[in-house]
Amino acid sequence: MPCAVVRESIDIHSLLNRGRHQAAGARILFCGDVRNHSEQKEVIFLEYEAHESMALKKIHEIVASAEKKWPIHYVEVVHRLGKMEVTECSVAIVVSCSHRREAYEASRYIIDTIKHTVPIWKKEHFTDGTSSWSKGCEACEIHEHET
Repeated sequence: MPCAVVRESIDIHSLLNRGRHQAAGARILFCGDVRNHSEQKEVIFLEYEAHESMALKKIHEIVASAEKKWPIHYVEVVHRLGKMEVTECSVAIVVSCSHRREAYEASRYIIDTIKHTVPIWKKEHFTDGTSSWSKGCEACEIHEHET
């Protein structure tokens, strides 16, 4: 399970190609892109910071957990750190399974769990000159209902 925390742009085409598997009938690529708005304000760029070794360890744990829950043929996660402009990919996940249901479910589980538990922090910078750290995981409600 190759996973990485990087500071350069994520090559999503290479990631998608690495996800090919002869037994897979479904290959899902998820890209978490920087959007131009948050909290009714216009975003100009984001900065991601992390405890890198801990973040990578946690991502590996999440992927291992997904591999126990679904019959995954290939999975890879790449999370970017540093400054990112609007439309740039901050996190990418490829999941290959024999069937689409499992691929979608595994991909959703991986991104939601990453956002909920991995020590990566997002700072949003707005056009009005202000900035703020993200207030937390948008998927928290999802995880609260799963317990």
